[in-house]
Amino acid sequence: MPKAELKRNVDVSLNLREIYESVPYLSIKYDSYFDAYEELLAKYRGKEVTLVEIGVFNGGSLFMWQKFLGPSARIIGVDLNPIAKIWEKDGFEIYIGDQANESFLSELFQSVGPVDIVIDDGGHTNLQQITTTHSRSEEHTSELP
Repeated sequence: MPKAELKRNVDVSLNLREIYESVPYLSIKYDSYFDAYEELLAKYRGKEVTLVEIGVFNGGSLFMWQKFLGPSARIIGVDLNPIAKIWEKDGFEIYIGDQANESFLSELFQSVGPVDIVIDDGGHTNLQQITTTHSRSEEHTSELP
């Protein structure tokens, strides 16, 4: 599909909160995050981007990001719970592992290639967040123009 057509396949009339409220599965997000997410990620809507979300819980956020970013977005979920693999049937890539494990994260980012967006909503300990941040070297991230 030509890049000029991609934007048309994203319903930009819906804001992120409306999309969140319409997805078929549970996701828990703080109310104050929606405006920030929307402002920071709007430039990626309708583009061929790769998003990795660490911590996918009941899968709702995977559907939210897909609907927000559009059909050309590659949505990858990471979770500690193997039950999360169920979301592969809906077209999401799911990796099971511990975000506090440097080897797991290194292998993950080498495997998936360049990543445009990483959302860390997994474990909320300092070790997990620091390990995730350190695992994201420039060789694993990309920047859209």
